[in-house]
Amino acid sequence: MGKDAQKVFFALLLLALVAAAYWYVAHRDIDEVPDPGATTPVAEPADEPSGEPRYPLPDPPAEEAGDRKLIPLPPLDDSDGYFKLALEDLFGDGVGEILVDQALIEKVVATVDNLPRSQVAERIRPVGAPPGDFEVADGDTEETFVLGPDNHARYAAIANRLATADPDRVVETYRRFYPLLQEAYVGLGYPGKYFNDRVVEVIDHLLETPRPAGPVRLVRPHVLFEFVDPELEALSTGQKLLIRVGDDNAAKVKHFLSAVRVRIAGASD
Repeated sequence: MGKDAQKVFFALLLLALVAAAYWYVAHRDIDEVPDPGATTPVAEPADEPSGEPRYPLPDPPAEEAGDRKLIPLPPLDDSDGYFKLALEDLFGDGVGEILVDQALIEKVVATVDNLPRSQVAERIRPVGAPPGDFEVADGDTEETFVLGPDNHARYAAIANRLATADPDRVVETYRRFYPLLQEAYVGLGYPGKYFNDRVVEVIDHLLETPRPAGPVRLVRPHVLFEFVDPELEALSTGQKLLIRVGDDNAAKVKHFLSAVRVRIAGASD
């Protein structure tokens, strides 16, 4: 798999749990605005502490727990190298090269938290933007474009990998690092809240992404492309990406997200 595909594949799996996300829209083709001023992720004000989690992370299966002796997790501030090694073991060599070097877990958590919102600032992304151009075809007027198969094909290899990925292994790694993910989530501005609850909410949000009835038309009023359909343009960052990858690829991603959700939400619903 090429470096571009590795970046997108890893981030998709990350979102789907070990947290997340190429749902941060890989580069600034649609509705992306850089945020050069701030230096740390900023969360919306948290509600009052919720007490018990809505979706308690289920205990590992007995055969997974067994007698395995795991090295204790490092402090969050010293976790970048350890987390990278775990992800390389999960996704293969080369993953570490595409990840940020500092505050990796914090940026993963902030990215997941922001996927249902209108944008994800570049400064909180755990993975660099992939190379390559956003592919569009000419529309029915000089001012419009169409999001077509050439662009969808850029994501086919990643979607196919997701279709054959083992969600059990993804969730095992997620469970292993959950204490650090939870610590980063609280540090983002959510005391008394639970990261696993937020991950389930984000997955549910992505699964609700509508399927366009016909060709996806775009306009480019300035530098960035926008959806012609106001309902599509009003979607979140994560949902816009699922539109952007095409119906077939989106269906495979949603299937994977559904499989992960079952494993982290337990019987709470």
